[in-house]
Amino acid sequence: MADTANTPAYESDALIAQDIDAYLEAHQHKTMLRFITCGSVDDGKSTLIGRLLYDSKMIFEDQLAALESDSRRIGTQGQEIDFALLVDGLAAEREQGITIDVAYRFFSTEKRKFIVADCPGHEQYTRNMVTGASTADLAVILVDARKGVLVQTRRHSFLCHQLGIRSVVLAVNKMDLVGYDRAVFERIVADYRDFAATIGIENFTAIPISGFKGDNITAAPSANTPWYDGPSLIDHLESVEVLSAADAGKPFRMPVQWVNRPDLDFRGFSGLIASGTIASGDAVRVLPSGRTSSVASVVTFDGDLDRAIAGQSVTLTLADEIDCSRGNVIAAADDPPQVADQFEATVVWLADEDLHVGRGYWLKLATQTVSATVQEPKYRIDVNTMERLAAKTLSLNDIGVAEVFADKPLVFEPYATNRTLGGFILIDKATNATVAAGMLHFSLRRSQNVHWQATDITREHHAALKNQTPRVLWFTGLSGSGKSTIANEVEKQLALMNRHTFLLDGDNVRHGLNKDLGFTEADRIENIRRIGEVAKLMADAGLIVLTAFISPFRAERQMVRDMLAENEFIEIFVDTPLEVAEARDVKGLYRKAREGKLKNFTGIDSPYEPPENPDIVVNTVDMTPEEAAQYIIRRILPLK
Repeated sequence: MADTANTPAYESDALIAQDIDAYLEAHQHKTMLRFITCGSVDDGKSTLIGRLLYDSKMIFEDQLAALESDSRRIGTQGQEIDFALLVDGLAAEREQGITIDVAYRFFSTEKRKFIVADCPGHEQYTRNMVTGASTADLAVILVDARKGVLVQTRRHSFLCHQLGIRSVVLAVNKMDLVGYDRAVFERIVADYRDFAATIGIENFTAIPISGFKGDNITAAPSANTPWYDGPSLIDHLESVEVLSAADAGKPFRMPVQWVNRPDLDFRGFSGLIASGTIASGDAVRVLPSGRTSSVASVVTFDGDLDRAIAGQSVTLTLADEIDCSRGNVIAAADDPPQVADQFEATVVWLADEDLHVGRGYWLKLATQTVSATVQEPKYRIDVNTMERLAAKTLSLNDIGVAEVFADKPLVFEPYATNRTLGGFILIDKATNATVAAGMLHFSLRRSQNVHWQATDITREHHAALKNQTPRVLWFTGLSGSGKSTIANEVEKQLALMNRHTFLLDGDNVRHGLNKDLGFTEADRIENIRRIGEVAKLMADAGLIVLTAFISPFRAERQMVRDMLAENEFIEIFVDTPLEVAEARDVKGLYRKAREGKLKNFTGIDSPYEPPENPDIVVNTVDMTPEEAAQYIIRRILPLK
């Protein structure tokens, strides 16, 4: 700060203002490092971050007073301040002394700005750790010096590597509790190095620290570890290369987030630049359509830019009026990303409910959202041994490799090349809960070789020849509810009306098309998927298709509805109480299920999810099959 003792007040104020402006200008141009702390339970992650915030003077006086008060109230074994309380923000975290949610904190030094994510160590909160790691440039893997490398240490290290983090710090914490023993530190480093080599981590920086005492945290080397001559943690964080900056040297990619149309004279495409640079006049290609144009201007809130780089949010205007919307990707014209609909991917399962192989989930990649299914995993990875294990599905916190099929082409790049266009999440269609995170490896060759063949005779032409509107009448209900009986009666009455129909019955189909499927939940899902595809083809041929299947899960019925044109899928709920259906028990199935001789039987040991908003509801308690059929036909008329 300038010496203002002998200057007039107004000159002193001006100099102070200049110094403040200079400071703010320097602060604005500091590089930003995003990093996470992770590892096993009680390794001291929150304490370490609290110490970094405290030592970097990023705590306000009122926060410090509250922290001291909470530390005295909770009790910290003689420690004046419990630094972990700075980031353990949830009441449950403070009460249990654990981290549950991901806590993000900002701090700054003279050389760099930081955003740190404190990730939970408990296995049940692995999903939260994945969230924190997905945007990080560096990972600080903490290890308790008393415990060494644990299973969760391996799990988090593997996930960090899979999520594209290439800068790793092995922070051997609580060295004060092992007497700063060099041999303990070197043994842990050797153990971790052996494991790291098996998962592809080639280099890491090992630092002996004590979050409690502050050893080797700040710039001053600790007198308690004279045998260590490496950098302190903050020195390393200030000097390490931000690998994400390399994105600026990659080909240009920008997922379109929204079309900016404030008035009729302006049409721009807004988004965050995922990689590369862009300038006015650059040739670009819009994917998946493949149309090309050039950039007319690079627009921001603060004015037009000559050039924009990865990490900036901009609006691009194009020289040509071409079709471009949310979910498209604007890319370098001479080096575009790939487009495919089938992939191999690593999937991290985050939901309590297991993966349902073949079930449709929403897949969100950048700004693209499509319906997708996950096939039976090729293998599951044991993070402790890195062994590849056989798996039929994935459970909470499992990591596996599987093929993913999307219903529409996706613009993508392998995750190792581009996090934005290679990382995705899966969302349950019924609950909107995020159930998995995934990293794309490559597109399957058949995805590139198989293309939709255009034909001259359209589905509209097929329907016109039959003088009817195609429909899929989807009868659902418990076994014995009367689905097949009513569907058969509806088809008879439609035949009298000269309508072209076809009835797909559950039992009949299992004699042929689906005879290889059993009655597990996964097989039931695949059974309905196949029927849906067949029904769609028949509707394309102009037929009125009737299907009589239990189809117990809402997600699969919705999957079939999504395959068809709007208003073409008619969900008919044959609402018969379980006790009535069981009393009929024409095939003796309920009796066998009650006796334990028939597993996975709907209504007994496998659930049935009744429709929430069916198009038509009938039953065979208050209606005869003929009456139910007549009611259904009245509801679906006219048919042309």
